Amino acid sequence: MFFGAGIVLHFFNTFSSQNNLISKNETIVFKISKKLNSNEKYRKYEATANVRSESFNIVLYVPKSEKELDFNHYYKTQIYISKPKSPQYNFQFDYAKYLQRKNIEYQCYVNDEIAVAERNDLNFNEKFSQKRLDVLQNIGKTEISPQSKEFLKGIILADRTEIDAQTVLDFNRSGLVHFLAISGTHIVVIFGLFYFLLIKVLPLKFRKYAIISSLIFIWLFTVFIGFGSSVVRSSLMLSIYFIYVLLQRKPDLLHSLSLSAFIILIFDTQQIFDVGFQLSFLAVLGIFWLNQPILNYFPRQNNWFKKLIFNTVSISISAQLTTLPLVLYYFHQFSFISIIANFFIVPFSEVIIVFSFLMTALIALRLDFGFINIVYDFIIQLLLKIIHWFADFDTLFFENISMNLAEVFSLFLIVYLMRFTILKFNYRNFSRLMIAVFAFFILRISFNFYENQQSEVLLYDFSKNKVLSIKKGKEVCFWIKENSDRQKIIQFIVNPYCSSRRMDKFEIKTLPDAVQKVVYNGKIYDIN
Repeated sequence: MFFGAGIVLHFFNTFSSQNNLISKNETIVFKISKKLNSNEKYRKYEATANVRSESFNIVLYVPKSEKELDFNHYYKTQIYISKPKSPQYNFQFDYAKYLQRKNIEYQCYVNDEIAVAERNDLNFNEKFSQKRLDVLQNIGKTEISPQSKEFLKGIILADRTEIDAQTVLDFNRSGLVHFLAISGTHIVVIFGLFYFLLIKVLPLKFRKYAIISSLIFIWLFTVFIGFGSSVVRSSLMLSIYFIYVLLQRKPDLLHSLSLSAFIILIFDTQQIFDVGFQLSFLAVLGIFWLNQPILNYFPRQNNWFKKLIFNTVSISISAQLTTLPLVLYYFHQFSFISIIANFFIVPFSEVIIVFSFLMTALIALRLDFGFINIVYDFIIQLLLKIIHWFADFDTLFFENISMNLAEVFSLFLIVYLMRFTILKFNYRNFSRLMIAVFAFFILRISFNFYENQQSEVLLYDFSKNKVLSIKKGKEVCFWIKENSDRQKIIQFIVNPYCSSRRMDKFEIKTLPDAVQKVVYNGKIYDIN
């Protein structure tokens, strides 16, 4: 019944194009709804635009020479309109489908001056978004290093739009990107901080009001940072869990998990395709499934410090093991240094989050303490240097890891059976686990063998150039023009192809810019 209801809801929630914009250049009136990650030339926003009495959602590219946009104004300008195309091949990221799931059909580039008009119709959510934007701008004015500013914006206000590429790369390669993103850890820590302060002030008989007040604060924080999907998931799970406590019923993690997922999907069925949605719920499920069995192997936790360290380590291992199949499937990379990095960094994450939250509160209240700024900047710079040191272990970082759905489900079976082997190590449980492991390797070897027997020639359109790839068995060569952007071609074509076709090595060769056609096996390929 619920599955059928989900299909019906998804049908009504699926975006269908209703706009017929033929002209490439239009004059639009728009308001922003969200700020996206910037690039070298443009700031990016999600916006609601109006053209000839039609309203629709767009991704807007604004040159960095223009002033930053805010929620307090309407804007009018001329734009160049483009419609994202689906990729040529199934191993490439389908950006058009990604935007459609967000009810967005067009990318628009500002090519004229922007006229501004004051707004007096801000809704509740937009008022909070503007307050958040004001705090972000205040953080930008503080006397701390640029890296520390962007870290503070990301870890508390979920704004990673201006963070530098090197820092993002370091967090990705060290397996600590979850630390930078707002997640369940942040929500629990902030809830715990507020709850701790309240129980120190309120009498014991008002303990339940401390819980209610803390939950209200968490939801105000969720609204303030823009209803980020990961924050909503965490706040919802925490709220449902403590509603059990307030109703004096035994808290049940699985019920809290499933009910929060159900509520989210009722309002937006497209969330089920969101990678963050899948990974966050899977991580919590993994903690439920593996944390206690793993924790039983640690020494007895007879003081708070041991509890903090051992619980942090066991939770980290549980979450990483359970999410690993999907991480490999979506991102095709893994670093063994991430296991060690999480052991060192995660136990201190609570201190960093609390300190960052207090810094944000002081900045929001326009209280500037130079000494606190210096201490915070020193700690964050030290943290970023340690993370960069972990990220530099190239020998422990593996990319272009091939993984298909059959292998993903096979790995999930291994994780499922792992619990029984850890709880009770005997011949029966161990043999079942080993059979699952052998089955996975048989699957993997079979898929590798099949792909290594295939040969193909593919021609790609990339920006203003074309790329030709020639695969013969285990070898593949990519032919590019001399003026092509080599790094972007590796990122958007070479790496996805190698992970899809299970290639361990590749070769890139350049062609003179004057070359217009390539002949291979009697067939002509136009690369002009």
